[in-house]
Amino acid sequence: MLHTISNFARLGDENAFAVLARANQLASEGREIINLGIGQPDFKTPDHIVRAAIEALEAGEHGYTPAIGIPRLREVVAEDLKTRHGADINPANVMIMPGGKVTMYMAITLFGEPGADILYPDPGFPIYRSMIEFTGARPIPVPLREENGFAFSAEELLSLITPETRLIIVNSPSNPTGGVTPKEEIDKLVKGLEAWPDVAIMSDEIYSRMTFDGLEHQSLTSYPELKDRLILLNGWSKTYAMTGWRLGFSVWPDALYDNVRKLAVNSYSCVNSAAQFAGIAAITGPQDPADAMMAEFDTRRKAVVKALNGLPNVSCATPKGAFYAFPNISETGFKSKDLSSRLLEEAGVATIGGPDFGVYGEGYIRLSYANSLENILKAVERIGDFLEANKA
Repeated sequence: MLHTISNFARLGDENAFAVLARANQLASEGREIINLGIGQPDFKTPDHIVRAAIEALEAGEHGYTPAIGIPRLREVVAEDLKTRHGADINPANVMIMPGGKVTMYMAITLFGEPGADILYPDPGFPIYRSMIEFTGARPIPVPLREENGFAFSAEELLSLITPETRLIIVNSPSNPTGGVTPKEEIDKLVKGLEAWPDVAIMSDEIYSRMTFDGLEHQSLTSYPELKDRLILLNGWSKTYAMTGWRLGFSVWPDALYDNVRKLAVNSYSCVNSAAQFAGIAAITGPQDPADAMMAEFDTRRKAVVKALNGLPNVSCATPKGAFYAFPNISETGFKSKDLSSRLLEEAGVATIGGPDFGVYGEGYIRLSYANSLENILKAVERIGDFLEANKA
């Protein structure tokens, strides 16, 4: 008998990948499956980004890079944050990561232990809670309510802070809801945190370039008063359709940076070289492909919301960011995960049940509109047919 540490019994999963695997299995058996489950842009990485990686390889960029990332990429990230958010970021505080999850892992590892509280959004990305529980810390959900547009309430969040709180995780635009927290709520949060100077904040802004209806993303890097305790999570995966490149970045306070560097050295050594050169090209090169992708997502967003609101006993708030719809299915008579499972098995539509994103996700399912408009409308039609045939 092999004896692993007990913490592994608390480690969760990301069910989107399990749904993807089942969808692929059904497709291999000859079923026509429309996958609205996985959160991945259905666009190719823009050509100039791919070309930059190829050119780097042809130029001999095959070796180790610094664990913190190549200097030019860190400079480009800092320059971009200044341009987009007015944030004064020292490249020495930027860390290049193999994707976004590594920043979550490191931040929660740094602060999570038995007796500590970590606040996280619910419904929210499932890895937040999974990692908090893995460390032995207490996961404290911050509700994201439909009546608030799935934005957090600063007043409610602040009321959950205790002397045991070590870290607060916020995410806007949000996965799975598409909610965007308005500036006034973020202002209230920052003001209220003055009373809690020893609490760190991790702001997951991976969808920061993905807002609609003229909304401007409000980055927490725009608040100098948070500089000594703010961890920024961001990257290239969503904005530039680079999910498989595994390229992300984070910004860390001076007091944490060397700890993070050591974690990098002790785990993955460095991010692969060619991907980092691709990251430079993505930020400094033409933004037309990213803008075109967002325009298409906007078209799909409007279409999927309209279609969902036409289904029996379903309502769907209009998402303000990311590429997810989070329809309310509580009046259908189905529990969320049961409906999601049956839609896949019986209707050939892959979705994710709301409880996979937290206890406040019951009554909802998540649909990714990172699929063709034709497929999205066909999928919603199938959902409607299923609900009509299975009325409570």
